[in-house]
Amino acid sequence: MPEPAIVAAGLSRRFGNLVAVDQVDLRVDAGQFFGFLGPNGAGKSTTIRMMTGLLAPSSGRVELLGLDLEANATEVKRQIGVVPEGLALFDRLTGSEYLNFVGQMYGLDRATSAQRTEELLEFMDLADRRKTLVVDYSHGMKKKLALAAAVIHGPKILFLDEPFEGVDAIAAGTLKAMLHNMTARGATIFLTSHVLEIVERLCSHLAIINKGRIIAQGSLDELRAGVAAAAHVDGGHAAPDQKLTLEEIFLAVVGHEGVQRKSEEELSWLR
Repeated sequence: MPEPAIVAAGLSRRFGNLVAVDQVDLRVDAGQFFGFLGPNGAGKSTTIRMMTGLLAPSSGRVELLGLDLEANATEVKRQIGVVPEGLALFDRLTGSEYLNFVGQMYGLDRATSAQRTEELLEFMDLADRRKTLVVDYSHGMKKKLALAAAVIHGPKILFLDEPFEGVDAIAAGTLKAMLHNMTARGATIFLTSHVLEIVERLCSHLAIINKGRIIAQGSLDELRAGVAAAAHVDGGHAAPDQKLTLEEIFLAVVGHEGVQRKSEEELSWLR
């Protein structure tokens, strides 16, 4: 059985009376491209923040690369990369200065940091903006810079929260190829995205969270089989060999009723 790269056990987070994440159990094997899906407000970003040490859990634990995150925070963070929801870049540095700074914070020597900075700026099509302040970058450029910073040290696990939002199609294709190459070399990628087509093309395994709880987890084929079997039991017409799309799986698991209800409602001024 493959070694797990990410293990979350009983992971919970409360904000006052709000339970944002409730007893989440996850296992992601090394080398997997893992998708993490859910509606808005389901707890995806909160879960990622806890799994990367950016937010302390109310209860539960996280192991990354076999190490307890709380007990080995510094050692673990040296081996992971994160593109968070809010990016959290240093706006008053240039693109080149920012990547050099991040590289040295991860322990790279000056020469290695400078070399990788130049390679990444070229790869991300940011070379002509290396001396531009980050504050003057477009949203898509900031996304590419954040991803460059997340991989400059060669992480063993990469956490990506909506990495393709605002990125043009050409850049997105380049980034997808890079991510596939990383998993081919044994890295683990944990991806959240609302664009289900991207998740379906990239990810081999996924979990779906709703209202803070994991409601489905497994490979795409396992989830397809589970939804088809449930439809058969409930008197549906899904054929056993029907290859459901990820959108169909997601709606079946999270609930089709809300979508149907909203589609039947009308706004008063658009009737």
